[in-house]
Amino acid sequence: MTATDAPAFKERSTSLLPLILKIVFLGAVLATACWLVPVLIGLKLWMWLAITTVVTIAIFCIYSTKRFIPAKYIFPGTFFLLIFLITPILLTVNYSFTNYGDGTRGTKEQAIASITGNSVKEVEGSTRFNASVATTGTAADGPFELYLVNPETGEIFHGSTEQPLEKVDPADVKVENKRVVEAGKGVQILTNKEINQAGKKVLEIAVEKSDTEAIRLLTPTMAFEGTKVMRYDEASDTITNSETGETWSIKKVGSSEKFVSDKTGQALSQGWLQGVGLDNYARLFTNGKIGAQFFKVFLWTLAFAFLSVATTFILGLFLALVLNDDRLKGKRLYRSFLLLPYAVPGFISLLIWSNFYNKDFGLINNLLHLDINWLGDPTMAKVAVLLTNLWMGFPYMFIICTGALQSIPEDIKEAARIDGASRFQTTVRVIAPLLLVAVAPLLVSSFAFNFNNFNAIQLLTGGGPFGQGEYTAGGTDILISMIYRIAFGGSGADFGFASAVSVALFFITGLLAALQFRATRVLEDFN
Repeated sequence: MTATDAPAFKERSTSLLPLILKIVFLGAVLATACWLVPVLIGLKLWMWLAITTVVTIAIFCIYSTKRFIPAKYIFPGTFFLLIFLITPILLTVNYSFTNYGDGTRGTKEQAIASITGNSVKEVEGSTRFNASVATTGTAADGPFELYLVNPETGEIFHGSTEQPLEKVDPADVKVENKRVVEAGKGVQILTNKEINQAGKKVLEIAVEKSDTEAIRLLTPTMAFEGTKVMRYDEASDTITNSETGETWSIKKVGSSEKFVSDKTGQALSQGWLQGVGLDNYARLFTNGKIGAQFFKVFLWTLAFAFLSVATTFILGLFLALVLNDDRLKGKRLYRSFLLLPYAVPGFISLLIWSNFYNKDFGLINNLLHLDINWLGDPTMAKVAVLLTNLWMGFPYMFIICTGALQSIPEDIKEAARIDGASRFQTTVRVIAPLLLVAVAPLLVSSFAFNFNNFNAIQLLTGGGPFGQGEYTAGGTDILISMIYRIAFGGSGADFGFASAVSVALFFITGLLAALQFRATRVLEDFN
């Protein structure tokens, strides 16, 4: 290569780099899509499959050509906005109009398969199979399927709760010791440890062989062929117990349809996902007990958010004013110490403070020789929450107030002093209004944060203390922790109703924020 060829070679190398990066990027996108599509099909997540397809096509259309220059910069932010913000909101609103929860997550067909499959009983002389549990999704959540080998004939079968039993070509699987160990691309055979961790989800697998027979797991590695005690009749849309003759037909139970016994009037626990219209919202606003709980928790949530912001701001402002005085020596050292609570991760501080409030062994009672039941009394528990939030929140207010104070020109302070104002008058009538202009939006955002400050409640008090027989709302529960308990409470998850409460909370938070921002416009008169 001559000296004249070197610049040209360097220019070609430089122009090739963007092309190589583009090929690598588009290849990674295509590989990710090819991996996701079979998984989403297996999980029957059609909405996410559509999103994956549209996004992949959009990326190739935008980034494979030199056109659509603005879209190259707008697309990433828009994509993440839609996926992580808009989509969860739409899903929450959608679930608020359903009965989605424990026992009502699948389709009607899946509910029937679960009811009849769980009634399978092994009879004398029935066939047993060497079983392998597999999944096209995750080992924890499935969906799960069975690969079965008849130890006597060597025949191989495959099926799941949704897919009836079918014969498998031996060439499509790998069998060792009369058990399937590999089952094709995208299919994972679970280990015994993974099966035990999945627990009930795996044990509920029932592969339908006929209208009266099904196959279920006996152990993680063995399945049996049995007879269904509960049998579904499609013509009459009923389920009948073949041993007792009892029949269950579809009737309305609350806002959902279920199979109800014609004899006893008792409904089967297994239901299916259904639209319930505005029933969840009606339950929230018309049910006396729930409405009273909601209103009580809402008032405490308002008080908690307001007092948290007010106390942290007052303390932070006071410390900022003190440490902003030029006459004070060692200001940097003092400021460093005051920021320590802010430097410690919040969940660690909350767990430590929860131990401080222990009635018998807590640091506070032992150090001050008190006998206060901090977390057992509703009023004292609220005080404990506010004190802990004050400890964790004042450093943030101290930082923003210090920054706002240092941005106020000294000329304004000097002018006030020349006019005869004392230090106190200068602070209250001049500095405070100017400071509020800068920090008011941050106070509004801090209020919205504390309005939904789940960690402060859940990690410190767990929402308690709870009254006798009360499990939905405790003495310190705010709306977001109450929603969490409704959705994941011990009495059974009720995601549909929790979603309705979340939508109501979304509008309440938005309305309060809008009113606060409107109120802060008064401060715009100060310049």
